[in-house]
Amino acid sequence: MKKVAVLGSTGSIGTQTLDVIRNNEDLQLVALSAGSNIELLEKQIREFHPEICCVSSKSNADALRIAIADVTPSCKIVSGMEGLLEVAVVESSDILITAIVGMIGIKPTIAAIEAGKDIGLANKETLVTAGHIIMPLAREKGVSILPVDSEHSAIFQCLNGEKENVIHKILLTASGGPFRGMKKKDLEQVTLDMALKHPNWSMGKKITIDSSTMVNKGLEVIEAKWLFNVNPGQIEVLVQPQSIIHSMVEFEDGAVIAQLGSPDMRLPIQYALYYPKRVFLDGERLDFSKITELTFEKPDMDTFVGLKYAYDAIDIGGSMPTVLNAANELAVAKFLNKKIRFLEIYEIINFCMDCHTVIENPSVDQILETERWVYETIESRWIS
Repeated sequence: MKKVAVLGSTGSIGTQTLDVIRNNEDLQLVALSAGSNIELLEKQIREFHPEICCVSSKSNADALRIAIADVTPSCKIVSGMEGLLEVAVVESSDILITAIVGMIGIKPTIAAIEAGKDIGLANKETLVTAGHIIMPLAREKGVSILPVDSEHSAIFQCLNGEKENVIHKILLTASGGPFRGMKKKDLEQVTLDMALKHPNWSMGKKITIDSSTMVNKGLEVIEAKWLFNVNPGQIEVLVQPQSIIHSMVEFEDGAVIAQLGSPDMRLPIQYALYYPKRVFLDGERLDFSKITELTFEKPDMDTFVGLKYAYDAIDIGGSMPTVLNAANELAVAKFLNKKIRFLEIYEIINFCMDCHTVIENPSVDQILETERWVYETIESRWIS
């Protein structure tokens, strides 16, 4: 029986993780966290009977305690960062799935690694901003970092059995999002509803917007650098509109290994939970007799400049990836709240990167201080 803790259980990755657990009797949910979706949390607690649950605030914790007062056995309800840390290191768990959104995931991930927990990583911000801390710590503690993102899981699968062989290039695929083929002039008229209509994947709102700007792919480039110990120049983004090839690895002899599958996030989630085993997963299978084409394109980094900014950030290094991530996070929140236009997401990122004085090899505290600086800079100096 593998025992699982989940940070972000009510989001897209979190709910799909619980679906995998629901369908496998040898997986047990022992701890979870979420923000303020008390109604869904109550249902999850009643179904899975975890030991501990964390919510964002004391008031939400009080509301949840009342809602589950009749549940036996009882579930401990905690809140805030202290609560997240309790969930992350709960003694009974074997693996922590970090499906929480934002840099709030950094400290719990570090705590879980220090406690010897394997990490199923779906929280991009952890490696984007603190990869220089996370990966050496995981090696020191003998902890596995198992990627849950579709593309990084694909690369991870392609590298199985290839430990002694040299990676020449990682081909990180992208769908191109809902605006593939458009130019900057076309993007001036983009609305929120248009940006939320991803052609292939069902994801949370924030990551769907990130996909439409291709900032998401830029963040994945930074993640891939840390996960697979390669230089940014070895990571090539390739648009694969059908989302059938999830990523590829080219080795030094020219051989290319690819991972293919239907666009179903439960596959990389389940692979992380069972690694190195594979187990049955219900759902749609590829029917190669019906696949009429597999096409590839270079990304348009002149139009989707968020991808270019990510390469710039990782080349500069230090605290600059944190600036990229934090600026994008607040800009996307403003776009989701209809406070800014679509193209202003790029403008805000560029503005913050231009203003920032880089901190080399930042500590966790400096990373979080940089995030605060970005937010304050945007709110006080950005004129939309």
